[in-house]
Amino acid sequence: MNDLLRSLGRALASAFHPRMLWLTFKPFIAATLGWGVMLWFFWQTLTGATRTWLDAWSFTGTLYHLFDWLGFSSLHAVIAPFIVIAMAIPLIVVTVLLLIATLSMPAVIRFLGARQFAGLEMRKGGTWYGSLAQVLWSTLLCLVLLIVTLPLWLVPPFFALIPPLLWGWLTYRVMSYDALALHATPEERRELVRRHRLPLLLIGIASGLLGSLPTLLWASSVWLIVLFPVITAVTIWIYAFILVFSALWFGYYCLRALQRMRTQEHGGARHGAPIPY
Repeated sequence: MNDLLRSLGRALASAFHPRMLWLTFKPFIAATLGWGVMLWFFWQTLTGATRTWLDAWSFTGTLYHLFDWLGFSSLHAVIAPFIVIAMAIPLIVVTVLLLIATLSMPAVIRFLGARQFAGLEMRKGGTWYGSLAQVLWSTLLCLVLLIVTLPLWLVPPFFALIPPLLWGWLTYRVMSYDALALHATPEERRELVRRHRLPLLLIGIASGLLGSLPTLLWASSVWLIVLFPVITAVTIWIYAFILVFSALWFGYYCLRALQRMRTQEHGGARHGAPIPY
């Protein structure tokens, strides 16, 4: 627990370094342009198809009757856009995560290696292709789980629980690989993940909870749908910042764990720098 909190504090301090803030803008620009153009051209098609799907679903009639009984008949018109947004946000998050993993994560680990773990030997047990394969496979599994659990997103409290659990698992899978790719051998990486699976999953879930805050804002403020383009752009940057912060948190924790493991195995005489905290 001490290592979790210490690495959290270090990550918070480093997240506002100018180099780290710049790393949030590269995936932000790429994701905003890509998704902005796509949603601009296909918004009417997506909302129309969603309304057709809702009208064919018996649960929708019950939901509309409930809204009428509560005096919120105007919500009928925003259900379809809300579902499109609810589907778009996870996909946007996955896109930003992919961009962070491929564009920003290596720079984050080099930043940490130079500033905090300069004496830690780089054994380069991971590759860019290995990272890409890990990201794609984990993302595919996450999207399957997303589709399977989608009906539960309309039922409280699942809409607030499922996203952070899914993104937490995905973040843990992706970033634990990338955090150790430059410094650890494949054997060291597998051993560290085995030993620290629960703390790494907790970091992922905490990151997922942070990443769910903008989505919860949308869920509680339906009127923000009219400002969707602006809110989307702001939220993409927030996600990018949260994921860079998560990368720093994973990086500090994993490199510290690797340093400690090597020190224990070799008596501290040949591998790693003095323990930094």
